[in-house]
Parts: sequence; C-alpha cells; structure tokens
Amino acid sequence: MTEQNTITFKNQGNKDTRSGFGEALLELGKKNKDVVALCADLIGSLKMNGFVKAYPERFFQTGIAEANMMGIAAGLAIGGKIPFTGTFANFSTGRVFDQIRQSIAYSNKNVKICASHAGITLGEDGASHQIMEDIGLMKMLPNMVVINPCDFNQTRAATLAIADYEGPVYLRFGRPKVPNFTAIDQKFEIGKALKLVDGKDVTIFVTGHLVWKALEATEILNQKGIVAEVINIHTIKPLDRDTVMSSILKTRCAVTAEEHQIFGGMGETVAGFLARNFPTPIEMVGMNDLFGESGKPEELLEKFGMGTKDIVNAVELVLARKQF
Repeated sequence: MTEQNTITFKNQGNKDTRSGFGEALLELGKKNKDVVALCADLIGSLKMNGFVKAYPERFFQTGIAEANMMGIAAGLAIGGKIPFTGTFANFSTGRVFDQIRQSIAYSNKNVKICASHAGITLGEDGASHQIMEDIGLMKMLPNMVVINPCDFNQTRAATLAIADYEGPVYLRFGRPKVPNFTAIDQKFEIGKALKLVDGKDVTIFVTGHLVWKALEATEILNQKGIVAEVINIHTIKPLDRDTVMSSILKTRCAVTAEEHQIFGGMGETVAGFLARNFPTPIEMVGMNDLFGESGKPEELLEKFGMGTKDIVNAVELVLARKQF
C-alpha cells in the first residue's frame, strides 16, 4: 500500500445546508406553481423566508402542530399540489411518525418532508433535539425515499430534484455552517451514489456532514500509504447497490460513517446488503447507542466518535481484518 490518491475537492467556504434548501425552495416556487410550503413555526430556522415573501398564497403556517401539518400536506398532495413541509428533524419524524406512516407513506402521497437541525451537530440545543434515529425511522417506511446531502450545493440540488420525483421523500439537512465543496451546477440523481475519491485498499461509505470528514481522513490515510475510496451515499434509500458492489469487489473491506445511530442507519443498510450478497469486513463510525448532549458541533463529533480521526482509526481496524 504505497500509492496515493489525489484529493481534488476544495472548500468553497462554509455554508449551512439548510440555506441550500431555502434557496432551492424559492427557485422551485418560481418554476412550478404547484409547489407549496408548510412550516411549523420555524420559518427562519428552515430558511423559508424567501418563499414566504414571494408566494404568501402558497404558504401555510401551521404553528407548533406538526402532526396537523403532515395531514394538511397529504391533503394538498391529493389536490395535485407538491407540498414541502419544514421543521426540525426531531419534529419531522419522531413526533409525527404515525401521521407520516398512515397518511403519507401508506398511500404513497407526493409529500416532501424537509428536516433541518438533524444530528448531533445541532449542538447547544442538546439531546432532546439532536435526533440520531430519524434515518432509521424513515427508511423503514415502504415507499419512502431517504436523502442526506453533504453540503450547501448538494442540498440545493437535492431539493430541486425531489420536486420532480413522484412520491414521498425525507430530505435531511442541518444547522451548522460546514465546508461547501461540491459543484454548484451539479445534477442530483436520486438513488445514485457518487464516487468522490478513487481507491483500492478500503471503501469509505459516507453520508451527510461526515463526507468532508471522510475526505480529510483520506488525506491522512494517504500519508500512511493507505489508498481509500470515498463514496458519497447521499441517497440512503434506495441504496445504489451497483456502486456499492463495484467498489467492494475492488477493495474487499469498508468503513461506513454517518451522523446517526449506528443501529438503523446508513451503515446497517450497506452492511445488510453486503451480508446478503458479498460478506465483507466492515467497521462503522456513528453514534453508538447513546443520546447526545449540549455542546459545540465539532466538539460533540469528536466526543462521540464521529470525527476525522475516528474514520482513520476505523479504516486501520478494518484493514487488520481484511482477507487479502
């Protein structure tokens, strides 16, 4: 393991992913008169201000009544509208799971559930708001697409793309400003993973805010003579099985990294697929069956084992188990 791979992604400046959603929602309002928006008293936090100002007749403020918001969204979908709901991830999933299951997923309604402030990088609001189980809740629902973009540009592209998709979607994004490094003019394809770095020794399957951490880890691994492949799993359901299998057939071992509980997250989706098709050594970086706590986002990622060095350590662990 002496070769190196080239990391070409550059940070274009830190931006919050929720602003990518807000910018795209306004653009959708201009392009498609059927796009409507609903919010549970968090317009500013979801960056929906632009849409509200431009299209007040197509905006519905439900107040702190998230379950009612989901029911209204389902009704609007029946009427041919394309509703985008907006609130914190905790309230977008855990608080309203029954309404999503019964009124949206079961009947395959064309509702876009857009969730900000996801994961532990919500930070100072603490464990009660830092939902780390939302991907698991949503991916278990039949008909539900689950998307977790990595930066401002990709969140913007994903928001535009889901408006053209017929069916329920869970779109997850966050509060903090994080590196913005993907192409501004990218085409977002639902269900198609993106290879960011080509490698031969190990595959790092990663999603959301930890994609940049994986790129940082790859540079450290280069210095150790380990050539890692990085795959951005922005769509967790449906999983891009072809890309996963193609990479694993080359590297023969994997690390998964996500800002979510290890149980029920992207890592278990990848591991389950490989267990059924090509058993592979895997290490998982994520929340290990714990609740979070109040603190700075970067400090919390480090404390709970989701930092750059944790990805590096996981790679070294799985390489020790790899059968060459």
